[in-house]
Amino acid sequence: MIGYVTLGTNKLDEAAKFYDDLLATLGASRMMESDRFIAWSADPKSPAISICKPFDENAATVGNGVMVAIPAGTREMVDTIYAKALELGGTDEGAPGQRSDTFYAAYFRDLDGNKLNAFYFGE
Repeated sequence: MIGYVTLGTNKLDEAAKFYDDLLATLGASRMMESDRFIAWSADPKSPAISICKPFDENAATVGNGVMVAIPAGTREMVDTIYAKALELGGTDEGAPGQRSDTFYAAYFRDLDGNKLNAFYFGE
């Protein structure tokens, strides 16, 4: 249903390193890039996460209420992704934990302040 999500950045090189290391945790790697844009995916037929310098050349800003949710596959992978994000300089927005009977998630922000979460649906 979703092809890709793009997040703005003001520091392309630093953001690229953050996402290279974070998304490698899920087996994703760069699938497309230019001097203003980089996209990662675990499979060319799967949704991608990308970063870019805004086209209008104004500063990138964080969208209020916008969040990218990353399916993790297991509770342990949620914990791993969250820990990796913080290790890479991301900030905590909600430690890993059970949010409902079948929803386990952790919330964090990247280096530009974009909000993400890693989640797992299951028992």
